[in-house]
Amino acid sequence: MVALHFGASDKTDMTAHFLSELLSFLDGLPEPRIVMNADYRIVAANAAYIKEFGGALPVAGRTCYEVSHHFTVPCDQAGESCPLKQSLETGELQRVLHLHHTPRGEEHVAVETMPIRDESGQVVYFVETMRVVRQASSRPAAQGLVGRSPAFVGMLEKILRVANSNASVLLLGETGTGKELVARAIHEASAREEGPFVAVDCAGMTETLFESELFGYEKGAFTGATHRKQGLVEAAAGGTLFLDEIGELPLALQVKLLRLLETGTYRRVGGLDWLPADFRLVAATHRDLRAMVQAETFRRDLYFRINTFPIHTPALHERAGDIPVLAASLLERVDRKPGRKLTPAAQDWLTERRFSGNIRELRNLIERASLLADGEVIDLPHLLDMADDLPPLRLAEDGAFRLGEVVDLSTLEVRYLAWASQRSDGDHTQLAERLGVSPRTLYRKLQGVREV
Repeated sequence: MVALHFGASDKTDMTAHFLSELLSFLDGLPEPRIVMNADYRIVAANAAYIKEFGGALPVAGRTCYEVSHHFTVPCDQAGESCPLKQSLETGELQRVLHLHHTPRGEEHVAVETMPIRDESGQVVYFVETMRVVRQASSRPAAQGLVGRSPAFVGMLEKILRVANSNASVLLLGETGTGKELVARAIHEASAREEGPFVAVDCAGMTETLFESELFGYEKGAFTGATHRKQGLVEAAAGGTLFLDEIGELPLALQVKLLRLLETGTYRRVGGLDWLPADFRLVAATHRDLRAMVQAETFRRDLYFRINTFPIHTPALHERAGDIPVLAASLLERVDRKPGRKLTPAAQDWLTERRFSGNIRELRNLIERASLLADGEVIDLPHLLDMADDLPPLRLAEDGAFRLGEVVDLSTLEVRYLAWASQRSDGDHTQLAERLGVSPRTLYRKLQGVREV
């Protein structure tokens, strides 16, 4: 039996029989676990916990909030949800996602607290099971999931809730919020993690391409089909099929996808046999599918089929507090010179900036700045040198560009071009470069502005 660590004062409170059963229970489980009393004090910790979270100091006899959070008061008094208190009040198992101090630094930890009853049915102790949401190279997707804001933690909690099921997941959020990264994290945390992760970009899919890519084809199915080709559905067998930008699928292709999902079978192009499909579906879109259903541009039955468990991937403006730690993580991954840091001024500027392209835009900006910096730090001038400093495309009633209602796209473009042209000092070549269009295209658009 693996040795467990106890506070001496608690041994006398437990009968030998109950203690023996509790020890057996803990030793039979490989996950890190502790036993606590109703006063938040740790009375036992198994070897897995000591190895994973113990550090240099003993944990038995100390409070859970001191060990895990370095708090001086319980979690619920420090603005965190407390699973022990919730379990005490309900008498039921409780799950939360917390940011814990560990020997490796702060890490997201999935916490599950279960009440333990004695022979009379009274709750006497609580067993807490902990699982780190890994930020290691063995989990490539989880490595990119960085943050501590409520919006981010809420998303992470949903990932952990749904990962181990086989439910279809729909990822909703703006472009550049890392939906494929989230899809990979769901796959890696699931029972299908050893299987393949197959990503399909639905944007621009034609009917012929959709069928041949997803379902494969038989030799001789059409001109040029010189051999049998495996489809992506077959390639995803035992793993996860990720359909990115599913809102771009034409209605005709939505019917074919729905048939696949409803029947769990498919047929190769030119084939006669119906083959079984074995994949977990994760879909993603930046579009408002509910509005598309109302407009009858997206099938209602397909929407409900893929929307079993929706997860919102927050935009950067919803988690602005995460930008410094996210920027540091991105810099660590893209910088050609390891160990460099962003200066406080650079971090402040990034935090205050509105990123229309979200994480993708932030990563590009940091990577460009890292290429410009020769010293040991990435400073504000390196960011400003490559940043597009045109203001956000938001229009107030008086025509000024500041926070306000966004008008229709054509009106917005006309007024924005007029605004930008007035501030370009007549240098339309430079303005065209900043807008990412050719001078000829800009000239044509400005002619439209003058006609309004």
